[in-house]
Amino acid sequence: MKLSKLVIAAAVVAAGASSMTTSAFAQAKEQFFPLLSYRTGPYAPNGVPWANGKQDYIKMINARDGGINGVRLTFEECETGYATDRGVECYERLKGKPGVSLFDPQATGITFALTEKAPVDKIPLMTLGYGLSVAQDGQAFKWNFPFMGSYWTGADILIQHIGKTAGGLDKLKGKKIALVYHDSPFGKEPIPLLQERARMHGFELQMLPVTAPGVEQKATWLQVRQSRPDYVLLWGWGVMNSTALKEAQATGFPRDKLYGVWWAGAEPDVRDVGEGAKGYHALALNGYGTQSKVIQDILKNVHDKGQGTGPKDEVGSVLYTRGVIIQMLAVEAVRRAQERFGKGKVMTGEQVRWGMENLALDQKKLDALGFKDLMRPLSTSCADHMGSTWARVHTWDGKKFNFSSDWYQADEQILKPMVKAGADKYLADKKMTRRDAADCQS
Repeated sequence: MKLSKLVIAAAVVAAGASSMTTSAFAQAKEQFFPLLSYRTGPYAPNGVPWANGKQDYIKMINARDGGINGVRLTFEECETGYATDRGVECYERLKGKPGVSLFDPQATGITFALTEKAPVDKIPLMTLGYGLSVAQDGQAFKWNFPFMGSYWTGADILIQHIGKTAGGLDKLKGKKIALVYHDSPFGKEPIPLLQERARMHGFELQMLPVTAPGVEQKATWLQVRQSRPDYVLLWGWGVMNSTALKEAQATGFPRDKLYGVWWAGAEPDVRDVGEGAKGYHALALNGYGTQSKVIQDILKNVHDKGQGTGPKDEVGSVLYTRGVIIQMLAVEAVRRAQERFGKGKVMTGEQVRWGMENLALDQKKLDALGFKDLMRPLSTSCADHMGSTWARVHTWDGKKFNFSSDWYQADEQILKPMVKAGADKYLADKKMTRRDAADCQS
């Protein structure tokens, strides 16, 4: 009996040693993607499809391509609940994993908290469509990448669109625009841009904060009914969005005068409101649907094999597709880094940062990747960590969203001075200096 136990113990030890050897060998050829997510709490309906899209893209790249030039992709999720402290805990736990590439914090508050940690740890932050607007200035923010847009570009495009529908930006003079916003760094971020546009065009800006998570808004919409703004901008997330639409309906505010940011323009925001949200407009940062090649490849290589992260009927939805785009940009940053630092090698966070700063995804490249009609071309540099500032508007018809505008580009004549001034202030406050030419080439 003792001998039998001894043999079993030896076998277990041997198996463990073998496993460790295999694991150590595998890690040498694995690129790790930490995935901060929130599948619980009031933001889960929006956070889940976003996270599922990212996972499914990783699975598809492994299944279809065998990884990136032979380097397999691995990931681990960490639940933040959209809470800043939990997000920082997840970052600290995952940042030391072998082959770590970059972090997508999935929350502006978490991004603020990690912005000073990333340069120390030499791990880049991707904040697609959120985060610090001034981080577009890559000469000031070496490790932050607000790909495809910020809350300043989003606010700018909304004012452009409202002005166009009114017959010209000059027609906004004397109008009242209310901002109903999530009372957090996320919700406050567009305010400087809106204040600048208000000064330029002579409209009154009314600011109405909503306490997180936003399930109680009756007092806010009572203010809207009393002040009778011409337009309302909705800067919400999660349960706040559907609640706002229900309150707008209850108070009689016209939904066709209500405009949401791109985090308030997905299926979970309007599905429960249905016909009550008809006419509601929101920014669309990306395309969606199941017709694109990349979505078809995910269905074929992942879901049809029973390996999908979430339900199949979610694939191709607005936020799911945004998750796919985010993960594609992360993969392409690694691929770009490999072109300089060694094809088929695992990239460090510092090398991935260089790849993020040197992306060049023109239309031909996007089409080849299967992303035709899902996004605009994106090209980054040391000076520009955003790479693209385009968005469209789509409108809810009671059952589905339909695009109701062509692509708009944010006005760089307004944004660039604001971004530079904000970045200069950040550097002065932190007693830091701008990157020089040599650092931009490193």
